[in-house]
Amino acid sequence: MKALLLNAYSLISAPVCARKAAAFAKGRKKAFLAPLPVISVGNLALGGTGKTPVAAELIGRFLDRGYHPALVTRGYGGVWEKIGGVLSDGRSIFGGVREAGDEPVWFARRFPAAGVFVGRDRVLSCLKAEALGFDLCLLDDGFQHLRLARDLDIVLHHPSAGLPLREGERALSRAHILLLPRESAGKAAEHFRRRFPRLDVFEYEVVAGNIEGRPSEPVLPLSFLQGRRILAFAGIARPGRFFDLLESAGASLVGRLIFPDHYPYPQAGISRVVSAVVRLEPDLVLTTEKDAVKWRPKDRTIAGRPLHVLRIGIDLPETFFERVWAALPAVKAGRV
Repeated sequence: MKALLLNAYSLISAPVCARKAAAFAKGRKKAFLAPLPVISVGNLALGGTGKTPVAAELIGRFLDRGYHPALVTRGYGGVWEKIGGVLSDGRSIFGGVREAGDEPVWFARRFPAAGVFVGRDRVLSCLKAEALGFDLCLLDDGFQHLRLARDLDIVLHHPSAGLPLREGERALSRAHILLLPRESAGKAAEHFRRRFPRLDVFEYEVVAGNIEGRPSEPVLPLSFLQGRRILAFAGIARPGRFFDLLESAGASLVGRLIFPDHYPYPQAGISRVVSAVVRLEPDLVLTTEKDAVKWRPKDRTIAGRPLHVLRIGIDLPETFFERVWAALPAVKAGRV
């Protein structure tokens, strides 16, 4: 049923997005130019392509290079999605999952020096970021948000995954950078380079990182999973990729629990995990970073076992980052 609904949405969304893009391209609508550089990370499909680890890698590198970046995101499912809100000003965090949604909270905790601004009105969020002293905005899931002009459009696309599309591949004519998953790039990379000559095409791979437990416990290396019996659960767009990463690290998955994307984990969901732990007696209970932010500290010991979290990273070539850095001096000069 869910697949049918998503495919139906895709049939409606694609022509709507095409008409909206044409209106901006022909000048019938005007995009707002923010007072600070805007870099967008988006995709053509309905989720599940790896935007979050790419955005996280960029935020981390911006901080390392001395920028004061802000993440601008819609905050799906949070109270602030409609009204807007400042989740983090780079010093303090002012809300939780209920207000801002799961991904923004994860970003705010992972990068305490970065700003996180939530709400449908991304133009207003950029203005708030500039007023608070941030010098760069990273627009999360922004490829279809044409009301806000962007200086660099990065698009992730998985042409062989069969994911429902928000808009067709013709839309890549608006992008500057295309990221294709390494395992399926091959001829696809050459195809997109020929079709869109001005598009810079790079390959990426989502990779597993370390294992985190309680704050007081040491971080575990990925090799710790080898040969251990793992109960894994996830409420993300493509949970199969999470399970595959665990198995590729040598884990023996004795249980896989799948919840809906952005699942809030009410008591019924927690009880389902607890029952599975009692029944399967795994060596380790593992979930994703985005799922973990929705578990209260008192619930993170499950039938005597601490909840562990797999950190997810991204493997990108340095030439990709060089392309990003090359755009920034020209962008900042254009704002003066």
